[in-house]
This record gives sequence, structure tokens and C-alpha cells, in this order.
Amino acid sequence: MKKTRVGIVGCGMISDTYFKASQKFRMIEVVACSDIIPERARAKTQLYGVPSLSNDGLFAMPEIEIVLNLTPPQVHSRIAMDTLNAGKNAYSEKPFGVDAGDAAKVMALAQSRGLRVGCAPDTFLGGGQQTARKVIDDGWIGKPLSGTAIVMGRGPEKWPQAPFFYDYGAGPMLDLGPYYMTALVNLLGPAKSVTAVTTRGSDFRTLGAEVAEQYRDRYKPFDRYPVTVTTHLTGVIEFHCGAVITVIASFDVYKHGHRPIEIYGSEGSLQVPDPNTFGGPVAVCRKGDKEWHDVPLSHTYTDNSRSIGAADMAIALRNNRPHRVNGTLANHVLDIMLAFDRSSQAGRRVELGTTCERPKPLPLGLEVGDLDD
Repeated sequence: MKKTRVGIVGCGMISDTYFKASQKFRMIEVVACSDIIPERARAKTQLYGVPSLSNDGLFAMPEIEIVLNLTPPQVHSRIAMDTLNAGKNAYSEKPFGVDAGDAAKVMALAQSRGLRVGCAPDTFLGGGQQTARKVIDDGWIGKPLSGTAIVMGRGPEKWPQAPFFYDYGAGPMLDLGPYYMTALVNLLGPAKSVTAVTTRGSDFRTLGAEVAEQYRDRYKPFDRYPVTVTTHLTGVIEFHCGAVITVIASFDVYKHGHRPIEIYGSEGSLQVPDPNTFGGPVAVCRKGDKEWHDVPLSHTYTDNSRSIGAADMAIALRNNRPHRVNGTLANHVLDIMLAFDRSSQAGRRVELGTTCERPKPLPLGLEVGDLDD
């Protein structure tokens, strides 16, 4: 199969995962990179032998079919638009964007240009999430009725890059929510509405002993920095399938004992693994049982396989099929996440304006590196 050549825009920490993608997914070849800080791109040239260019230079390369957008969330939509206007397919790190209107423009442009859009997270293609999906699809717990999705902690308060995580475009929902919301849509299908209350536990947080370079003109170690986003979000998502899921996403919790995701059905209950990972465990308790029983993982990709979504887009281009980690899914997930604050501010249930199809599950028995039978 002819390799799909890709360019990387944004050479921060996450980029190494994508530069190394061709080691696992042979259908991908990274052929160029760029960054707003040229030194970062040149550093990747030294590591991986990939030419570093300006954004315009990268977009002008005729052999590039997919641009991997690894920039900060606040510019995801703008870089996606630039990519599509250059005639390239666009794949972004999560979240799909930070503004529903901008995300809609990306989708409209892609459709008008006949190009593809994709967006992480791709962890729902891991063996753990695919096994949980199979448990539901095979009827082990009957009809899904309700459930919980909970991601709570103190957040990255003292990280060198901490101010980023407490500013517009981040917070627990846009930072960690994509994993959980995407997993729920994979398991249950599209959502219908959100009812939520959101709060901010503190107006300030305190940095640790290190401060990232981009913040050193403003902060010193152990300085306080402002919190501009909601840091505790509690709500209920109603899905078109009839299931109602209680969600908590928080940076205001020191410790808790909840599982990441549980789905409760008419014939039993399902424990779903952390959707920020690729493996297990998966467990069920069916009608008549008193204890949870582990379910052996049915699918491949149980270790860290980040970039599998970009690889799926690459092979989908060659095999002329829909790609699983697609823009319609990511746009719907963004709509769900943004609806939490909208619902809280309005004091009412919010009907969602987007929808999507459940991504097609991966085939059983795949070899690592393959995504089609």
C-alpha cells in the first residue's frame, strides 16, 4: 500500500508521539514539520530527520495529504481552516476547537472542498474501549439505561505549564472531557441534551517550583495565577438511545473512589476502563451475579497507541472508506462539552444542535499496525 505523507504543525511535547507513528503504523510517513517557534521545529529535524519549514512552506508541499495540527486548542480551528484551504486533509489534537461557531465553519469548509477532518482522542480504538463496546453491542447488559462518567482530581496546578490548563480553552472539561465524551458516544451513540451546573472552586491557583518558558515574563516559582474557567462541572447527558449518564469533571477534588465510567443496563452493569488509556480492565456484573467478573480484552491495541486515529484516516484515504476518528464525531463531542457551561449559565436543559454516527468498531484479530481486515 502506498504510504500517506503527512506534515506536522506544532512541535511541542505531544508531537513526538506523531513523529514516531510510522514505527507502528507503516501507512504513515512524516515528511515535514513547522512551529511558531522555529527552534522547536529544528529540534525535531535533528531528532527525526524531517525537514522543518514555515507553515506556508509545509502547506505548499504537494505530496502532503494530511496535516497533523498539534497547536494549542485556541488556534485549532484557524490551523484547520488554513489546512483545508491549502487542499489538505486536517487531523487535530483534542479538542476539536474552543468555539462551536468556528468548529462549524471547519466542518462546512471540509464538506465544500471534499476533504476529510479528524480529531483526537483516538483512545476509544484501544482494546479496552473496543471490548466494552462489544459487551454492549453483544447484549451482555441488555439495554443501556444509565451510568456515570467521572474524572476528578486537583488538576495540573503546579505543572510548569499550569496557567494554560486554567485558562480559556482548557479546564477539566476541554482538557480531559474529550476522552470521556468520545468514549460515551462510542459506547452509546449520539447525545440529545445536557443539563448541568458548573462552578469554579477558586479564582487563583499557585505554581510549583518550575515555570514554563512562555510564562516566565509574568510569573515566578510559587506565584499565584488566575483561574478563568469553570473547574467543577456536574451534569446529566441524555442520549438518543435512551440512556442517561451522570457526569462529573473536576479540578477541585483531592481524592475520590469512583470508577472512570460505568454503564447500567436492563440485564447487568459494565465497568469501562479509563478512556485516557488503551487497555483494560473491563468487568461486568450480570443479572443473578453478586460480584464483578473481568472480561478478557477482545481487541488489539491495548498498549499506548496514540496516533492510531491519524493512521486510520491515512488508510481510509487509500481504501476509500469513512475514517473512524472523524470531524463529525469530534464536533458533536465539542457540542456536548460546551453545553455544560451553557446549561449552567441558562439554568435549564440544553438541546444539542449536532449529531453523529457511532464510529464503526475495529475488526477482531488485527495485527498491530493494521486497521482493516
